[in-house]
Formats: sequence, C-alpha cells, structure tokens
Amino acid sequence: MMEKIEGKVWKFGDNIDTDVIIPGRYLRTFSLDDLAAHVMEGVDPNFAKNVQKGDIIVADWNFGCGSSREQAPVALKHAGVSAIVAKSFARIFYRNAINIGLPVIVANVEAKKDDVLKINLEGGIIENLTTNKTFKIEPFKKFMLDILKDEGLVSHYLKTKDK
Repeated sequence: MMEKIEGKVWKFGDNIDTDVIIPGRYLRTFSLDDLAAHVMEGVDPNFAKNVQKGDIIVADWNFGCGSSREQAPVALKHAGVSAIVAKSFARIFYRNAINIGLPVIVANVEAKKDDVLKINLEGGIIENLTTNKTFKIEPFKKFMLDILKDEGLVSHYLKTKDK
C-alpha cells in the first residue's frame, strides 16, 4: 500500500449497508474469492464482474452502515478496490477497513462513474484527473499510513512488536 492511489471510480449513494456490500447468504464461506464474486451485488449486480484492481469507490453519506460484519471491507479489498471515499462512514466499517489495510477517506468529492481519481493520503489531496478538479482532505497521520502500508493492523503489529 502506497500513500498515493490512482484508479477508476465506482459511484454509489447514501446508506450503502453491509448487507448490500456482501449479502448475508454468502457469509458461510471462508473463501475470499467467493466473497469477492458477490461483493456489491445488492446495489450493482455487475460490480464484481467488472471491478478492476485499483478501482476506487466514491459514495455519499453513511457508507458501511448496518452490521459489523468484517467480511464487507475484506470482500471489497479482495475484489480489487484500492480505496473508498465517502462523505461519512459507519464507525465500525471505517475501523474494520483500516484494520485490514483498506484506505477509507472522509471527503466530499465530485466524481462520476469511470472518472479517474488520484489520492495522496500523506499530502491530503484528491485529484479528479477526468475533470481536473482538486479536493483537500485531512492528511493521514504517519501511524495510519504505516498500518495501511503494512496491509493492516495485525501485520503492522507483528512487524513492529519487537522494535
């Protein structure tokens, strides 16, 4: 995970809950490939087939609301999503995403489906390369960048516990 991310936009609205991100009927599997194959099908049945590694989700308010299922951010990350930008997140989803090394950014960004965004987490800037608009965000602190770079909290802890 780098502090700079670039990818194509998938646009979603308000209240994208964890049941929509990964429907409950698929939670019986431990296969990340199976979870990724059904991610977002509750709101876009073609998402899992068409998402590409590095793509970015841009959403409105309250992304990840609903249950605390950890499979929701895991399925998004395994499907190839490199970051999620939303006006707000459910707290438990936000924490679960950071814990697995998936960047989640609170910001009001103007973007449409298939626009290309470039995100600089350390510099606090999101650029819409399609529209040439720039948006300021709160720069990520070093400890957050380190967790993301290490692919999540557990691997970060294991890497740094004896230092």
